[in-house]
Amino acid sequence: MTAPDFSFETAAMARGLARIAGVDEVGRGPLAGPVCAAAVVLDPARIPPGLNDSKKLTAARRLALFDQIIAQADVSIATATVAEIDTLNILRASHLAMVRAVAGLSSSPDHVLIDGNLMPRGLTISAETIISGDARSLSIAAASIVAKVWRDRHMVDLAQQFPGYGWDKNAGYPTVAHKSALINLGVTPHHRRSFKPVHNILYQE
Repeated sequence: MTAPDFSFETAAMARGLARIAGVDEVGRGPLAGPVCAAAVVLDPARIPPGLNDSKKLTAARRLALFDQIIAQADVSIATATVAEIDTLNILRASHLAMVRAVAGLSSSPDHVLIDGNLMPRGLTISAETIISGDARSLSIAAASIVAKVWRDRHMVDLAQQFPGYGWDKNAGYPTVAHKSALINLGVTPHHRRSFKPVHNILYQE
């Protein structure tokens, strides 16, 4: 696989769009916790080396890059809550988090590169979707790292308040240990009630 590059950003800049934001979300699959999105506007002169899809990096590498991205780029992190996930559905909630992340940047970008194939509703500025964007665009790769590190840290914090579910290790994903804890310990306020394994425990006959 090739590493992500700056070609999508360069192409947009060639069209006169100066401030390009990469946007990605993390946390669609977990049974617990918010969905988190990040928007990142890289400084073309100070791009941290080694940016890649967060899933292809070690935890230590992600943490080091997270600190560099925060120091050298314009970064915004936003979430959609468990209540919003259960009300809207996970796709709409993740898009809501993306729109919030873009809105939270220090100034509005001229163009947004979005990971995936669906344009979030409510995004009113110039944008394009890029399938596997976190592996193709450096700005989206940076956003994937920021969102992943922030959400993992958030789940570690929640794990202190609700021990036994292993959120510090599984980040709320449906591991065997997490699912058995759901059955034995019950459903917390941080569980997504619209997700089948949680819903089934709540509404067992």
